[in-house]
Amino acid sequence: MSVPIGIHDLSFATTEFVLPHAALAEYNGTDIGKYHVGIGQESMSVPAADEDIVTMGAAAAAPVIARHGTSRIRTVVFATESSIDQAKSAGVYVHSLLGLQPACRVVELKQACYGATAALQFAIGLVRRDLAQQVLVIASDVSKYELDSPGEATQGAAAVAMLVGADPALVRIEEPSGLFTADVMDFWRPNYREAALVDGQESINAYLQAVEGTWKDYAEQDGYPLEEFAAFVYHQPFTKMAYKAHRHLLDFCGTATDEDAIARALGQTTAYNTVIGNSYTASVYLGLAALLDQADDLTGRPVGLLSYGSGSVAEFFAGTVVAGYRGHLRTAANHEAIARRTPVDYVGYRALHERSFPADGGDHRAPAQTTGPFRLAGISGHKRLYEAR
Repeated sequence: MSVPIGIHDLSFATTEFVLPHAALAEYNGTDIGKYHVGIGQESMSVPAADEDIVTMGAAAAAPVIARHGTSRIRTVVFATESSIDQAKSAGVYVHSLLGLQPACRVVELKQACYGATAALQFAIGLVRRDLAQQVLVIASDVSKYELDSPGEATQGAAAVAMLVGADPALVRIEEPSGLFTADVMDFWRPNYREAALVDGQESINAYLQAVEGTWKDYAEQDGYPLEEFAAFVYHQPFTKMAYKAHRHLLDFCGTATDEDAIARALGQTTAYNTVIGNSYTASVYLGLAALLDQADDLTGRPVGLLSYGSGSVAEFFAGTVVAGYRGHLRTAANHEAIARRTPVDYVGYRALHERSFPADGGDHRAPAQTTGPFRLAGISGHKRLYEAR
């Protein structure tokens, strides 16, 4: 029998500031129900001027390092679609901030919101080659759309760090995986743009197409039948999309869409995304954290995970929750990461949204705003400068 491999530890971090959707609704005259009910969002995390994917990624990973040390980590895989450099991995900065050993490979992966699942699967392959090693997977993103655009209300920011290893303490990742790829222009961000472009209806259609495609492939490989899953965790560009996706899956499988059953299958997976917003690559794993933190005992129960990345690539797979997992959760820290955020008014949010460093290669310091453990100190000679607080 093969040694189980999966998620040994999971930690997340988000930003210094939070914008309540009530403030956005007041500014643009939208009925708050469009946000709270229509898309299922209550607030969005907003990065401080000295926060980015590196500071969030390092903050998410630091508790993992504190608990487990660095000696077994020989690979860091950083997944993001908010990359800060076309050549250098954001993970290299994190490697430095966390003091990881030099004998370590560090890479960055990109495929829209799907990248972290690719990183997780790659990590499992590396561990299978050498069961003594562990892989640090980091998913970190800032979701950013044009001001006053339809996508503005779905923004957010967060990072998830997962330690992947043999005999995991939280979730055993199972085979098979259902896979799907289609060339779709539903969401994209050219190199010359800071904000993403999105075709909202096309994106929903592409997501639902991917739900069908991944499940079809998963079922053809004799994965778990639908009724055996204790819960389903979906990528959540907005939380109501998870419900739309699950209803579509049930319809595709010819299963009754009982609303109470849907609520039981998904209800505990959306708590963190509802108040953080879309965190792209981190989103589905924030959903997993929310489920593990809130659910009754899931020991031995399979959980279905659907990871979707626009463009589009998707994967459906199962993770079985292992005995004793509750003793390894970070529930209090997760709640604190959300509660510690300082509310910002719409004017303050707008200023942060529009702020960027000059591209002239000069010395530009970042205002000291974050109270988190790491900050982006500034840019000098086109080089980003990070520091621990």
